Amino acid sequence: MAKQKRYSKEFRRQAAELVVRQGYSQAEAGRRLGVSANSIGNWIRDLRKSGELREDEETRSAAEEQKALREENRRLRMENEILKKAAAYFAKESM
Repeated sequence: MAKQKRYSKEFRRQAAELVVRQGYSQAEAGRRLGVSANSIGNWIRDLRKSGELREDEETRSAAEEQKALREENRRLRMENEILKKAAAYFAKESM
């Protein structure tokens, strides 16, 4: 049986803050840090329960704004790719 990896309290708090304060999804934060999304969810729950991690209105607003900006960025990148393909298609057709 594999030995369970232990993370420092500071690492767990910073990982939780990526989700709560920075607007990352648990899955995205987990991928970036190399831990499971479930672990991050558990750390958030435990830190909130202990009072070490609070989500105030300003933090919530910033996280929601960042999430919306990430979604807009994703959409704009997709639109840009479509426009590039269309431009290449029409350039080829006009020759």
